Amino acid sequence: MKDYFAAPLTVALVCVVPHVLAASTVDLTVKGTITPVACTPVLSNNGTVDYGKIFRQDLSVDKRTQLPDQVLDLNIQCNGPSRFALVMHDNRDGSAIVNSEIYYGLNRDKSGNNIGLYSLNFDPAQTVVDDLSQVYRTDSTTGGLAWSLSSSRPIPIGAKSYLGFTDVAGSNAGPIFIQHLSSRVTIETVIAPTSQLDLSADVQLDGSATLDMVYL
Repeated sequence: MKDYFAAPLTVALVCVVPHVLAASTVDLTVKGTITPVACTPVLSNNGTVDYGKIFRQDLSVDKRTQLPDQVLDLNIQCNGPSRFALVMHDNRDGSAIVNSEIYYGLNRDKSGNNIGLYSLNFDPAQTVVDDLSQVYRTDSTTGGLAWSLSSSRPIPIGAKSYLGFTDVAGSNAGPIFIQHLSSRVTIETVIAPTSQLDLSADVQLDGSATLDMVYL
């Protein structure tokens, strides 16, 4: 359910000199598109990556420690061909140990220290779209107004960049219409040096992000 609010409207009466013509009306345009096409994204393991217990002696005191990579399967099923892109939103914004749109935070320890970071990486070679023989990725840093040349190179999904897919290499036309997409994504996780963490008690990795579909 969406909450709605009423904005107060104040009408001012203005005395107009007879020989001055003033417009007494204003136009309002309400636009939108109702479409029968809808897509459902699903991540394997309910979108959860669990590293279990991580022992202090397995982490570096003065350097960042990269944990073993984890993988999740992403499936997107649409009830008709749809043109869309993907974008991530960090629900722990500001807690990544590196300030970059491709890194997401693991929250903070009890003393407020940033615990680490993770990224979500897409590989076109691990992505299947409908019955296409090969898939390329393309991205946009302008909200879909312009697109990079499509490529087969893997890429981490960003919080400010759209990620889309096409069947044409070297194209800047943007994503194509897709009905079904499946991809194996790799999660790379890094922990801050233990010298920068409060380990007087258990530290919980608490990363949370939302993978959003943007219809184009």
